[in-house]
Parts: sequence; C-alpha cells; structure tokens
Amino acid sequence: MRRSFKFLLRPTASQVAALAACLDDHRDLYNAALEHRRTAYRKAGVTVRYGEQSGELKHIRADDPGGQGRWSFSSQQATLRRLDKAFRAFFDRVKAGRTLGFPRFKGRGWFDTVEWPKDGDGCRWDSPLEHPATGAAVGLDMGVASLVATSDGEHVANPRHLAATATRLAAAQQDLARKKRGSKRRRKAVARVAALHAKVRRGRLDSAHKAAPALVRDHDVIVHEDLQIANMTRSASSCTVSAGSRGVSSPLGRKLSVTDSASRIMLADCAYVARRMSCIAAWGATRGSRTNPSRTSRRYRSATA
Repeated sequence: MRRSFKFLLRPTASQVAALAACLDDHRDLYNAALEHRRTAYRKAGVTVRYGEQSGELKHIRADDPGGQGRWSFSSQQATLRRLDKAFRAFFDRVKAGRTLGFPRFKGRGWFDTVEWPKDGDGCRWDSPLEHPATGAAVGLDMGVASLVATSDGEHVANPRHLAATATRLAAAQQDLARKKRGSKRRRKAVARVAALHAKVRRGRLDSAHKAAPALVRDHDVIVHEDLQIANMTRSASSCTVSAGSRGVSSPLGRKLSVTDSASRIMLADCAYVARRMSCIAAWGATRGSRTNPSRTSRRYRSATA
C-alpha cells in the first residue's frame, strides 16, 4: 500500500515566494509540453510521448538555469508524467465512447501541486516503526450527534465544522450571487467562498486524523460499519426542513448533518472515512474490517441523531 504524509507548513514571506515560483515554473513546463504535443500533431501528424519530452528536459534546464534549471529534475519528470497520464485517460475515454475532455492548459489557480518522487533527487522519508500489539478489539458506530461511539462505551464528539461556519458561508455566497460574471469583484468573492469551504474541510480532516490514530494505537482489531455515505446524502423526495429535537430529523437536515460529520473522513470505503482508517491501520499493523450497519445504532443510541 502506498502511504502519504501531510505536513502543515508555515513558510516565511521569502519561502512563499519561492514555493509560488516553483508552482509557476512547473505549470509553465506542463503548458509548454502540452503545446508541443498539440503543435506536433496538428502540423506534422506526429505523436509526441513522455519519453521524448523527458529526454529534452536536460536541454531545457541548461538553457534556463535561473528558471527550470533550479528545480528538481525528478519533480519535472513527474509533471511530464502527469500530462502523459491526462492524455492516456483522454484516449481511454475515446475508445470507450465516453465524454471526451481533451487535456487543457493550466491557468493560475488550476495547478497547485508538485510531486517529488522518492527516487532520484526527489524527497525521501523513513517510515516509523509499527506500534506494539495490544490484543484489544473494538467496534465503531459512526453517527451524527457523536462522531464515533465505541463498543467500550467511549464517544468522540462531532465538532460540526459546517454549522459553525454556516452564517459566514451563507453571507459570502449571497455576496457572490450579486457579483457580475467575469468581474474582478466576482473573482474575489469566489475566493472568499472557496476559503471558507477549505476551512471547513481542513477542520473535518483534522478531527478525523486526530481520532483515528488513537483508535489504531490502542486496538489490534477495529470493526466499523460499512456505511454508504453517497446513499445517505442523496437528495430525498421530501426535503422539508422541520427539524426535530436534535435538529436533524428531516431528510434534508439529516443529509446536511451526515455531510458535516467528519466520520465520513475517518473510515474505509465511504466518501473519506474508511480510506483514512485503512491507510492508518496499514501503517500501524492494525486489522480493520467492515460489518453490516443494520441495527448497530440501537446498541449505541447516543452516537446517532
């Protein structure tokens, strides 16, 4: 299993400028490689592949030592592979008769990642040791009122990040709706709405990543509900908001509450949830399994809405 690690960076002003320059140069490389492929096929009927473009990197870096030449060679190869992957996906869709979607040029704000492979001159990371066996097993009931209720009687609170930001988000979206399309003010309003959504997402991820490692560290076997979050948040035929005692009794209210619950990030096989748990379990040598969610909430009522 491939593992990924996320770190919170607090760069200085000069470091922010350097990171922005790195993104811009890799974006320029991506766009130039895309233009190269388009022009070669349009004018000469020649198909340019990753191997040929990767072979030209040495000359590109030599001709631009203060630009492309200052970044990792492996990371630039990864950017070219990213473009190659986009073309392979395009041709796969053509063969399957699906909606096409030709690879596009990346503008500012549409290219925000750079990959450093583990080999060559890329980044390296030494994996931590696995935690010792505890011999303990636990069952998890995912809910709304509580993020998690365990078979040991413990509960993890649901922070409800979306509800905490709802007022500001509604105001920002109303302000966005009043802006003229294509204007600078609309772009600024879009950025404000996106920043609020990003804040909610970061909060959910933070809650899930703090709860999951503790469960993995203390248990060798974790059994959780095989929830289908997509089905739980699907629009109901009746979406009248007449909240009950917990504020989530209506179809729409429950849909929003399930969406706001960070439990969907914490477990395997539903939107985010078990994928996080499965990755952490693989890292910590904890065995996880799924079970039919039928009637689990009756045993742990305080975890449900």
